[in-house]
Amino acid sequence: MSQAAPGKSHREGISLIELTEMFPDEASATAWFEQMVWPKGKRHCPRCGCTETRKASATSGLPYYCSGCKRAFSVRIGTALERSKVPLRKWVFAIYLEMTSLKGVSSMKLHRDLKVTQKTAWFMLHRIREAWSTESASLFNGPVEVDEMYVGGRRKNMSNAKRRELKDTGRGAVGKVAVVGAKDRATKQVKAKVVESTDRATLHGFVADAAAPGATVYTDEAVAYEGMPFPHETVKHSVSEYVRDMAHTNGIESLWSMFKRAYNGTYHHLSEKHLNRYIAEYAGKHNLRNFDTINQMAAVAAGMVGKRLMYRDLIA
Repeated sequence: MSQAAPGKSHREGISLIELTEMFPDEASATAWFEQMVWPKGKRHCPRCGCTETRKASATSGLPYYCSGCKRAFSVRIGTALERSKVPLRKWVFAIYLEMTSLKGVSSMKLHRDLKVTQKTAWFMLHRIREAWSTESASLFNGPVEVDEMYVGGRRKNMSNAKRRELKDTGRGAVGKVAVVGAKDRATKQVKAKVVESTDRATLHGFVADAAAPGATVYTDEAVAYEGMPFPHETVKHSVSEYVRDMAHTNGIESLWSMFKRAYNGTYHHLSEKHLNRYIAEYAGKHNLRNFDTINQMAAVAAGMVGKRLMYRDLIA
């Protein structure tokens, strides 16, 4: 894959007309996916890894044959596309629409645009999100911004009893799902995940998994962050302090703003069960934002290799 473009304004986009010209038929889409799955044309069996492969017989129903395990295979096998009956050309367009829509694509829109059922469109989008299901293990050298966000639990949808509880306790996060994220100012990369709580042990553990030893960490004044084994500075949001010299969390908060625009404008409601998939998607899209569009798509296709998502597991 080529290097990232120097900035969002300099990256090369692709119009829908250009995409149609690039992928005029199923053969062109298949060739592109094969290039993503088998870089430099080094085709190998997705089951046993054998590189001794050849074209399969027409009766096999699949294009390639492995001399090692004696089984036929296609570019879909061993990826999040395995057992999908949707044409690969439609998968290309689905990835394009998802990557070029800042607020994401709803399953209803994908259903209309690709002429598939809404159920199929919903499953397709979750398969695409599998590209981001494995987070990078690399640590941020910093400075690192860390912040939390709370999703769901709108007060207007709560019972009067629940509203009184929030008013009496002042705990605005009651009934919401917590998400914590980190942004490396040096690389502009982010990490984010759903957490069960925002207590001391959870937040300290998240920071330890995100920041390299010695990295300066910036947070708000939440007590749970106190005592971290990192150089640590805070801003006091409670008294409307949002920037103090180098201390602020504006970078990671921009990710929350983008996610909330998608939540309110596209999805409207997200199941707590699937929330981490959406969070991983928006963190992943943020990390690819300076890439040319075709390279963003390539990163997603490559990220789907080695992933498998069954519909029964998705709805269980």
